[in-house]
Amino acid sequence: MTINKVEENGKITLQIEGWLDVETTPELHAYMENLPASEELYFDFSNLEYISSAGVREVVQAYRRQKAAEGSFAVLNVNPDVMDVFSMTGLNKKMDIREKEA
Repeated sequence: MTINKVEENGKITLQIEGWLDVETTPELHAYMENLPASEELYFDFSNLEYISSAGVREVVQAYRRQKAAEGSFAVLNVNPDVMDVFSMTGLNKKMDIREKEA
């Protein structure tokens, strides 16, 4: 998994590539712990191939962190396989999760 941070006008976008699973989730967790608070936080999943339940849990923690800080959060450019996971959990109805446009 690779994490690339893009910061612009108080908005932070984390471009997450590869697999977000039980082996790579601790890396994202550590990254998030060291990330300063921002008004807007986005996860860009354009190049995320797979997400496990551990990865979903980390996305939910990021969402809760932003909500507690009264900031906005969204998951962008989600491929159909990853969107299926969010749909099965019902998170796509609770959080701002946007599919990748064809």
